Amino acid sequence: MSVKAPSKLGPLWARRVGWFLAHVYWNTEVRGKKRVPSDGPAILVMNHVGFIDGPIAFGVVPRRSYFLIRRSMFVGPFKWLLTWAAQIPVENDGGRSALASGLAVLRRGDVVGVFPEGTRGTGTAQSVHGGAAWLAVQSGAPVVPAAIVGTRRTGESVNVWPTPRRRLLIEFGDPLPLELPDGLSGRARQAAAAEAMAAGLRAHLAAVLPTTDLRLPTDDPLRDRARPKESS
Repeated sequence: MSVKAPSKLGPLWARRVGWFLAHVYWNTEVRGKKRVPSDGPAILVMNHVGFIDGPIAFGVVPRRSYFLIRRSMFVGPFKWLLTWAAQIPVENDGGRSALASGLAVLRRGDVVGVFPEGTRGTGTAQSVHGGAAWLAVQSGAPVVPAAIVGTRRTGESVNVWPTPRRRLLIEFGDPLPLELPDGLSGRARQAAAAEAMAAGLRAHLAAVLPTTDLRLPTDDPLRDRARPKESS
């Protein structure tokens, strides 16, 4: 069954909201926008630190874009905002429907944004999921890394809404060379693409961080979720 790509109209108005947040409400420095292909499909892969990573990235990408966003974010006022912005919800089906919609977007020649870490945390991209890799393998679209710094500071919640005019940084990198070994197919090919993508995103972060006084948080506010509760 074919999947229809999301509407082209949603991002046209919603990008203005993201731009306002990035440049008026907050003080976002944007580097490397010309590294995002000016036309044709592209996949943006970004580290994930805080709640506002998505709106900031969406507002500064120089083209119409569609982000894969957890279904749990589609609640309250965000539900109608994300829906009317034509963003892509990741359902409880292993992400299959979201990936199908993302692939339809790429085949139409637009941009898909993915946070391959899957959740907000330290933003170091030490662990990533394979959805972006599947999109890259299936579409052949170039993969552009982006480093986001400043949206959460050490000690802050992953749900923090930073104070006005906080300095933020997002820097787009050169497309990643996903050179996969010959003879790979299926899951092995996707796994190799995921590892190359993760390594490329980490390398981009390592190159960006020495150029700014902004820092990634040194704590992981989600670490306690993984600990078994002590019995009283």
